Amino acid sequence: MQARLKNPAMLVPDALKVLQSLGTLVSEKSDLPKRTLGLVHLRASQINGCAVCIDLHRRHQRGDETEERLWAVAAWRDAPFFTDAERAALALTECVTRLADREDPVPDAVWNEAARHYDERGLAELLFAITTTNVYNRLNVATRQVAGPQAWEKK
Repeated sequence: MQARLKNPAMLVPDALKVLQSLGTLVSEKSDLPKRTLGLVHLRASQINGCAVCIDLHRRHQRGDETEERLWAVAAWRDAPFFTDAERAALALTECVTRLADREDPVPDAVWNEAARHYDERGLAELLFAITTTNVYNRLNVATRQVAGPQAWEKK
């Protein structure tokens, strides 16, 4: 495989700085559990078919997450490994990532379940995590970035 062009975030350094700042806000300054954020990042990337981000999130979660939970994220509804709060975050992730797939993109039932587990700030942090992942996914998929450690190296 070969990318269509260099990683767009590397070609526009000011954009990279903004994305990294947003990523830091989401990952390091959030009150959400790191494991939940990791699951959200992984699930959005699976939906979008972003091999770069799937590989990246899997690598970042080593040590913090079990292999069975990482493998089961794609089938989280049928796997017993996730808490109710994680399930609510994953459902919200799927809805926000698939906005065009239904008339009511984020149904009240999904939102209300997430709101049972997360306060307003937590919901906002979840939304930033989901949308930030979607930005990276779209950049990588559109340009056919190749998965692996080289994906985020400056070229």
